[in-house]
Amino acid sequence: MIRLIAFASFALAVATSVQAMSPAPLPQPDNMITQARMGCGPGMVLVNGVCVARATMRQARRCARWNGGVCAVWY
Repeated sequence: MIRLIAFASFALAVATSVQAMSPAPLPQPDNMITQARMGCGPGMVLVNGVCVARATMRQARRCARWNGGVCAVWY
């Protein structure tokens, strides 16, 4: 009786896992892939091929005078 229960539970486990498997790999053509924001991520934009945060661009616009790549005077 114990062997029957063990065999039945094993057969049930195998049968349910087999039904969940796909019969073959699903085709994914290259033209169906959509690039989302060039891979920069949320809150980032692509500027001259480099991912830059939007907050950084805002801070750069607020600068009144640059001195050696550093903001000297803020608005």
